[in-house]
Amino acid sequence: MRMNTTSVAPVSGGENYPVTMDKLRDDLRVLASDMEQLKKATAGQTGQPIARVRAKAKESLEAAKVHLAEAQKWTLVRTSAAGRATNEYVRKNPWQVTAIAAAAGLVLGISLGRSSDSSDSES
Repeated sequence: MRMNTTSVAPVSGGENYPVTMDKLRDDLRVLASDMEQLKKATAGQTGQPIARVRAKAKESLEAAKVHLAEAQKWTLVRTSAAGRATNEYVRKNPWQVTAIAAAAGLVLGISLGRSSDSSDSES
């Protein structure tokens, strides 16, 4: 099961944008791929500066892989805990959950009905 966990992170201009775990994972995979290509492209080059850059790139790549694995593990633990808590609450309070779901459905139905009525009158 893929969980799309979203948080909001500030960017340089002060505005916020959503950051998903899927996007973070994809970005880190692209970074890892680019770093591997850089490492291969500079494999034939010699000299102390190239060796230092390659060593630093390798360290950064390994650290990124470790951090990604930790983030995935943390997300799995958190979502599992949330799922267990939700399941426990539903089992302890089935009528309250049913009433909340019915009320949410009623509100959603009314709001969708109103939006479809207003779009029909505009035509």
